[in-house]
Amino acid sequence: MRRRAVVVAGLFALGAIGGVLFFRWLLRPTEPGVEWLVRFERGAPLQSVLSELGRRGIVRSPAAMRLYLAWRGDAKPLARGTYRFRSGRDAEGVRRDLREPLRQMVRIPEGWWIARIARLLERKQVCSAEEYLRLARTPGAFQRVVSFRLPEGSLEGYLYPDTYDLPPLLGAKAVIERQLETFERRFLSGRKPPANLHEIVTVASMVELEAARDEERPRIAGVIENRLRRGMPLQVDATVNYALQEWRPLAVSEYRSVRHPYNTYLDKGLPPGPIGNPSLASLKAAENPERHEFLFYVAKPSGGTHWFSRSYAEHLRRVAERRAALRGAAR
Repeated sequence: MRRRAVVVAGLFALGAIGGVLFFRWLLRPTEPGVEWLVRFERGAPLQSVLSELGRRGIVRSPAAMRLYLAWRGDAKPLARGTYRFRSGRDAEGVRRDLREPLRQMVRIPEGWWIARIARLLERKQVCSAEEYLRLARTPGAFQRVVSFRLPEGSLEGYLYPDTYDLPPLLGAKAVIERQLETFERRFLSGRKPPANLHEIVTVASMVELEAARDEERPRIAGVIENRLRRGMPLQVDATVNYALQEWRPLAVSEYRSVRHPYNTYLDKGLPPGPIGNPSLASLKAAENPERHEFLFYVAKPSGGTHWFSRSYAEHLRRVAERRAALRGAAR
């Protein structure tokens, strides 16, 4: 009887060891090379996610993985978010992937227009460029997001440039909502919006692309106001870039050859709408332009700042000075 008990105990021990080894085998990493990027808007049941990981070859055994998670006290549903799962991960690596939704900090630069932002978001896998463009052209769908009246036809100018946490697969709707909320919070700060808000945003969008330094933004906004008051064409290069939807140096001929409502060399007054999405500094400058008599400005050869002129003759002298300096630097 004693011998039989020893044999039974030995078999039990071997079975236990074998079970542990088999369990550990089931938890071994699969072959690398498979990736699954997925977003859950309302979270997801753990069992269904593990089943999909097994079907895709990311885990060997969903049941074994669930037992491992239960042993770790971590057998709970997944939170809302975007997740990236990869084959070749050990059990602990898979557990971390299940508990760590992706974060992706995306900087949307000041002054970029909608089409440029759309291409950036597509590169970052946040959404397709087409989806972002389509939704940005339907302001009415986002009126509930803000307390002020949105313009018709396009959200250009109101999609606030900032650094956002935009994980892959987030979708264009969520991005636009965050940008609109940030615009209202940063610029309006709970105050009643000015009656000429759209004009302010339009001027700010030009100031953003014309000024390199914050201290010059109110002065450039003042030049725009002075020219509007006198009925002069604004002649803002960036409006021609917007008409072309290309950000690049312009040929002199393009100032006149680009026939487009946004070309402020050909048409007087403000362009039909904003030409990009301005920063807070430009919005403040457009709302409170500097009072002065300047009508012209040209970038200094060193870049970054401008010469401002009250007369066309003075402006031409500055332009000549700039060209001479650039020719000297090129020698």
